[in-house]
Amino acid sequence: MRKIAVIGAGISGLSTAHAIERLAGAAGLEVEVTVFEKEGRTGGKIWSIKEEGYLCEWGPNGFLDSKPMTLELCDRLGIGDRLERSNDNARKRFIYSGGILNRLPENGPMFLQSKLISWPGKIRLAQEFLKPRRTDGVDETLAAFARRRLGGEALDKLIGPMVSGIFAGNPETMSLKSCFPRIHELEQLYGGLLKAMIKLAKQKKAEAKAGKQVASAAGPGGVLTSFVGGIQELTDATAKSLRGTVQAGHAVTGLKPVEGGWELRLADGSNFDAELVVSAAPAHVLKELTWSLDGDLSKLLADIPYAPMNVICFGYERPKIARDLDGFGYLIPKKEGCQILGTLWDSSIFPERAPEGHVLLRSMMGGATNPEAIELSDAEVKTRTMAELEKIMGIQAEPDFVRIFRHQRAIPQYIVGHAERMVAINERLKAHPGLILTGNAFYGIGLNDCVNAANKAGAEVVDYLQNMS
Repeated sequence: MRKIAVIGAGISGLSTAHAIERLAGAAGLEVEVTVFEKEGRTGGKIWSIKEEGYLCEWGPNGFLDSKPMTLELCDRLGIGDRLERSNDNARKRFIYSGGILNRLPENGPMFLQSKLISWPGKIRLAQEFLKPRRTDGVDETLAAFARRRLGGEALDKLIGPMVSGIFAGNPETMSLKSCFPRIHELEQLYGGLLKAMIKLAKQKKAEAKAGKQVASAAGPGGVLTSFVGGIQELTDATAKSLRGTVQAGHAVTGLKPVEGGWELRLADGSNFDAELVVSAAPAHVLKELTWSLDGDLSKLLADIPYAPMNVICFGYERPKIARDLDGFGYLIPKKEGCQILGTLWDSSIFPERAPEGHVLLRSMMGGATNPEAIELSDAEVKTRTMAELEKIMGIQAEPDFVRIFRHQRAIPQYIVGHAERMVAINERLKAHPGLILTGNAFYGIGLNDCVNAANKAGAEVVDYLQNMS
């Protein structure tokens, strides 16, 4: 029996453990997987909290169905019938600019009619077709890329809000090729985004006739998908599926290579021996675990920053909100000077997120551009959020339901140099055979990214065990 330890019982750790058991079984290997989690519950930042008839997501609220890995995991877990696609109206997304909510254009005619971007800004965007590709290999920031290809107005009103909505990040510091590798690839392959859209549209049309699929120039796309009881159903089902043990409430405090594998030091003073260790812990946690093992590796992990975030859930009786809530919600450009990054209309995205006759709104405050917000009191967070909702949505009523969730380190930031940092981390890992890293700090922050990385980590574990046989 080959003993394997997994550190962290979020979606990354749980799906890694699941992948190890599945792939090892297919390879004829007998494994015993133990998952260690410092918190008293599994799921990590995935936590669906049900109170007073509301369903509030503490962290992420779903995944996009355009990539297969999470859907395949759901099928293997037998929970495919519990999947819930977001409402079609949730495709309507808005940007708050110029004192109004502007619907985000979804096609050419909508873009031309939209008041979100001025006519000079639209003309500048159209000039992207004439801009040469960048060929010097520099790890460009998202802001520099947007200014170079799309113009300053597109950066402020489109790219900036998108970055804050996905990463809670600052486009002035974040790496294009690490955050949006597809966009970087399109410029290199086709010479520009508009050229790519035209060529891929023709290719998609031709291949559709042959029953094939081609990647979209617009990115991953897809429909936001969750579960009837919230996204926590995924982590609960994954944990339940494991043949091995999940040790919740057992923090790993140190790693030490020993003959035949690794020794894990636990917070209760005990030790655990394993042939191989997979860490799905956040980079800042792994930094501490590896400090005595490899100072250089620890420093590299310390250079991956995290953005803080307050998540504010407000529930209202529906008549207290005058405007329609037909859409996904809105994001806010930084230049608008607002306290929140945006608000999701959660009860419009998925059904049964609020009691009958009520609605649930979920606002985000903080991020890399406003990290000080994490220090505000609950009363101040509530007051500032209410003021923003009144200004943007005209809501003057006191919310009937309030929950504020705080994340000191919400989302890892792939700042410039991230790709080179990953090369250096992998180089350091060569000196520590049997130690494998996975999680959202490295190759993608989305749920699909985490499951994909977990599958790769599982395959790496099996390869290692076979080579050591």
